[in-house]
Amino acid sequence: MASGLARLVVGANPRRTLIRSLVLIVLGWLLVSYGILSVRGSGPSMQPTIGDGQLMVVDRISYKVRRPRRGEIAAVTWEGEGRAVLVKRIIAGPGDTIGIADGQVDVNGVLIDEPYVQQRARWQMAPTVLAADEYFVVGDNRGMPMAQHTLGRVPRTRLIGPVVWIGGS
Repeated sequence: MASGLARLVVGANPRRTLIRSLVLIVLGWLLVSYGILSVRGSGPSMQPTIGDGQLMVVDRISYKVRRPRRGEIAAVTWEGEGRAVLVKRIIAGPGDTIGIADGQVDVNGVLIDEPYVQQRARWQMAPTVLAADEYFVVGDNRGMPMAQHTLGRVPRTRLIGPVVWIGGS
C-alpha cells in the first residue's frame, strides 16, 4: 500500500518527477517575478470599469515586444509624491494631438468613442501634441472634477503593461 501511494505521488521515476517539479517551481517564480504584476484598485478614478479593492493582473512582457494601444487599460509607474503604480486608460499615443472640450476627448481632430465613460464633467484641455515616446493616460471616471484626477502624458518607459484580468474584490 505504501509503495502504491509513493508511486502515485512521485511517479514511476522519482528523479524525473523531481526535475519536472524543480523546473515548474523555477518557471512559476520567473512568471511571478518578471512576467506578471498583481495590483488592487484604489480610489474612484477608474470607476465603473474597476472598483475599489478589485484585483487585477498586469502583463509585464507585452510592452517589451509591442507598442501600447489606444483604449487599453494599463499599469503606469507614476512619479509625484513618492512612486506609485496607477491603473489608467491609454487614450492617445506618440505624435497624436489630444484635446478635451466639455468632457469630450478629441484625438487628431476626431472625437473618440468612449463607451466606458458613463458620466462627463466639463473638462477642458487645450490641444497638445504628444512626443514620439509619449502616451496620454486618464481614468474612466470623468464625472469627477478634472483637478481631482491624476492624468496626462507619460513616456513609454513608465508604462508597465496592459491589464489582462480584472477580478472581484
